[in-house]
Amino acid sequence: MIRVHLIRHGRAAAGWDTDPDPGLDDVGREQAGATARVLAGMSEGGDGIDVVSSPLRRCRETANFLLGEWGRPDGSLTVVEAVREIPSPAGIPMSERVEWLRKAMAGSWLDLGSPFIEFRDGVIDYVRTRRRPTMVFSHFIAINAVIGACTGDDRLVIDSLDNASVTVVEVDEHGGVKLVERGREADTLIR
Repeated sequence: MIRVHLIRHGRAAAGWDTDPDPGLDDVGREQAGATARVLAGMSEGGDGIDVVSSPLRRCRETANFLLGEWGRPDGSLTVVEAVREIPSPAGIPMSERVEWLRKAMAGSWLDLGSPFIEFRDGVIDYVRTRRRPTMVFSHFIAINAVIGACTGDDRLVIDSLDNASVTVVEVDEHGGVKLVERGREADTLIR
């Protein structure tokens, strides 16, 4: 069994409706540092563990805290498009993204249809194909997609994952995914 840690990014410096790619704010940096210290203690230098991130800045910045704890150069981070944030519908103004997301989060992947189901399947397929222990720095909805694959639940929101929380799954040699540990829950879903 291969263990995959799914880490939600630290708190972003801007909301989903004001900045398409914000970095971390001060609280987010504190969260990322605290989570990195816990994760770093699992392996001296992270030998044999892949570290991957969504291309979005808040995830890359969160991942870099772990790389720093392990003394790895920033260049050792692998950026993976498949674990990025759920895309908003084409043509939707940024000011309407939060309202769209709130409605989407109340439903299922089936309700959203394609291309959102393709996005979900891409996240799940990426996790299923890991053949080495991996730390994946990703997003709320993407991590929930993996939880859904483990539990047979089609909802977008299964767990209210907090910033810098860690969800752990195991992947077997046939690509089966089993939920090992749920991430810490948050009080709020959208900032």
